[in-house]
Amino acid sequence: MTQTIYTFGAENFKNETVDFAKYQGKTLLIVNTASACGFTPQYAGLEALYQQYKDQDFEVLAFPCNQFGKQEKGNNTEIKQFCDLNFNISFELFSKIEVNGENTHPLYQHLKSEAPGILGSKGIKWNFTKFLVNNQGEVIKRYSPTTKPADIAADIAALL
Repeated sequence: MTQTIYTFGAENFKNETVDFAKYQGKTLLIVNTASACGFTPQYAGLEALYQQYKDQDFEVLAFPCNQFGKQEKGNNTEIKQFCDLNFNISFELFSKIEVNGENTHPLYQHLKSEAPGILGSKGIKWNFTKFLVNNQGEVIKRYSPTTKPADIAADIAALL
């Protein structure tokens, strides 16, 4: 049996453990984020997608990461305050993690192996790399940081 996303868990921004089994039956968009990136305005697009599809069992999961240009310097509370103040996000924000290297979060090890990037590369190249997961917990597709959230809407709708 293939491993699904539901075998993982992570800490939210309050440092509470979230068991991904709670997302069973939901379509997910998982994103590594940063507050001081050129792509940071994508938070608004992610919130728009969440608002559009949340009533159809869709969730956005945001994972702040400071590995690209040191663009996420804040602690969890500061990151949450930034997101609330600037984008009023209502989707799930997790604790800051690493997505590459020896301290890669297990969730991201799974995402990268299930949906490699261009030419089969496993590494995350930059902030706001997105992974679409179907309601069976299977990783369907990886999107580059330059892919705007609105451009993923048709793929999300097709899975709902």
